[in-house]
Amino acid sequence: MPEEPEGEPTPEPGRAAASLEKLKILIVDDEPGMRTAVARALTGFTVSVDEIRTIVSFDLIQAASGEEAVLKLESEKPDLMLLDHKLPGITGLDVLAWLSDRKTDILIIMMTAYASIEAAVTATKKGAFDFLSKPFTPAELKASVRKAVGHLIALRRARMLEEERRRVRFQFISVLAHELKAPLAAIEGYLYVLKDPIACADTATRNLAVDRCLIRLGGMRKLILDLLDLTRLESGQRKREVQDVDLGEVARSSIETMTPDASARDITMELSMPDGAVVIPADRSEIEIVMNNLISNAVKYNRDGGSVGITISRRSPRVLIEVSDTGIGMSREESAKLFKEFVRIKNQKTRNILGSGLGLSIVQKIANIYGGTVEVESEPDVGSTFRVMLNPGATAVSPGTSGEVSGHELVKLEREA
Repeated sequence: MPEEPEGEPTPEPGRAAASLEKLKILIVDDEPGMRTAVARALTGFTVSVDEIRTIVSFDLIQAASGEEAVLKLESEKPDLMLLDHKLPGITGLDVLAWLSDRKTDILIIMMTAYASIEAAVTATKKGAFDFLSKPFTPAELKASVRKAVGHLIALRRARMLEEERRRVRFQFISVLAHELKAPLAAIEGYLYVLKDPIACADTATRNLAVDRCLIRLGGMRKLILDLLDLTRLESGQRKREVQDVDLGEVARSSIETMTPDASARDITMELSMPDGAVVIPADRSEIEIVMNNLISNAVKYNRDGGSVGITISRRSPRVLIEVSDTGIGMSREESAKLFKEFVRIKNQKTRNILGSGLGLSIVQKIANIYGGTVEVESEPDVGSTFRVMLNPGATAVSPGTSGEVSGHELVKLEREA
């Protein structure tokens, strides 16, 4: 292999990778001089994979025959192989055939002095990634290795992401099944009560069973609707219509919605807007989701006879939405878990309070859309204050979402059905 006149390329200044990774390269050739030349060219050679900020270096292994290559493949588990096409005994194509029967992501670069289209096609069909015609320069060798490394890293990242998606999907389904199992079991139990002619003869018992079924069904319905909002937010398929939105008007609408529940427990709600009307460019349905979740939680987790305070103010160029309650509150440890999906604070005080465990996660995702933040300040048996900071200037319609039905529109359709 002719020597390369220029020196070894070095990484560009300022582009050093954050991590290092080492791959094994098996060099298979029956000519000692060729093996030595290839090993010399690749000694100290590195490949920078900018997409994952990683620099890849190599351990070099050599084999003088196809038989030795098979042994090294089993014992060393290389990541790349530079394989001579013509070998005594087991040929390079035989090694390819041996590999094809095994599940491996090793990439093979064929080396041959008898380059032809037919040979390249045959090698590719048997699984070769690239083809080097002898004699080749160190630059050509490194270019081929660099291309193979990029392809290998991309394959492994894709596989890792797919495994992570499967894991998350399994975890999601497991949690969802758990969240649906409890209300279904309760409804089933009450239906058996209603089926009992003796129990059903008592009006109070019958009404209690029906009421409990309706409550459980309402909780399941809320979970499903929250899932619709969550999936559309994360997929970017919600239709977003940005317009001037009066935050006070949205807050008053949410207060009106929660008034029956609040009045039944003698909870007062008060809206304060020290800066007067606050109008921002936003998707109204997203702001409604934020207000509805914060105010409904403030009522649900409050004490009888308590109060809810809603304050909307400007923190130029941002706006701040604060919702405070005089409810059961939370410890610092409980507050830290609050914005994760399917997280509900479970203790003696909350065991009879139903919820999807998704509402605050959705609020946080919407705040992120507006370049904002969500935080909570809480004290057990004193109450909680949720603060949502929004940056209206960060609002933008997501590309490629026209014509999609929003999660909130589905909510409205469901409620009108």
